[in-house]
Amino acid sequence: MSKTQVTSTGSARGSRGSRGKERRRRIFTALHDCIIRSGYGRTTLADVAQSAGMTPSHLLYYFRGKEDILEQYFAMVAARFLGHIEAFRREAPEQQIRSLADLWFRGETSNRREIGFMLECFGVAVHNDVLQATKADFDQRCKRHLRHTFSAAPSEAAARDAAEITFSLMIGLRSAVYFDDDIGLADAHRLFQDTALRLCQR
Repeated sequence: MSKTQVTSTGSARGSRGSRGKERRRRIFTALHDCIIRSGYGRTTLADVAQSAGMTPSHLLYYFRGKEDILEQYFAMVAARFLGHIEAFRREAPEQQIRSLADLWFRGETSNRREIGFMLECFGVAVHNDVLQATKADFDQRCKRHLRHTFSAAPSEAAARDAAEITFSLMIGLRSAVYFDDDIGLADAHRLFQDTALRLCQR
């Protein structure tokens, strides 16, 4: 095989790989949009395929089914969020809390639609072993990060308790924003940040 043929074949393979990644991205986006519009339970594989501009059989070339799409998408979103909070480790503890508050309550997914999507994922995770494992890993890694944030606490137990309280606030306040009209994202941001900073300063 000539050098030209090798290059040409390599480019073709790279192009196919790029097309596959783009189609998977379109499928993730389609599922996300369908869930926001109709909820996970009411969304069918045909709905996702139509939203992605594909046939159901074509979609099944990339994923085993609707659950597989959500499992992989949720894992990707969780990894992206964990990557952000791991980057905060270089900051002082108080700034880590401010950065986390901004990410969780002012970031790109901080709106009612995206919070609803998050709650749908958590609900499905109750009866889906893969999502449940991803969610459990996400929770544990967030709490480990928070224990590091509170490492100046008087004891390891105190740091663990502060991390547990802060994590509960993080999840609970986002849920409150979705269900309670009396609290908005600005209120949730303030309550989370002020409470976590007080815990950090003990």
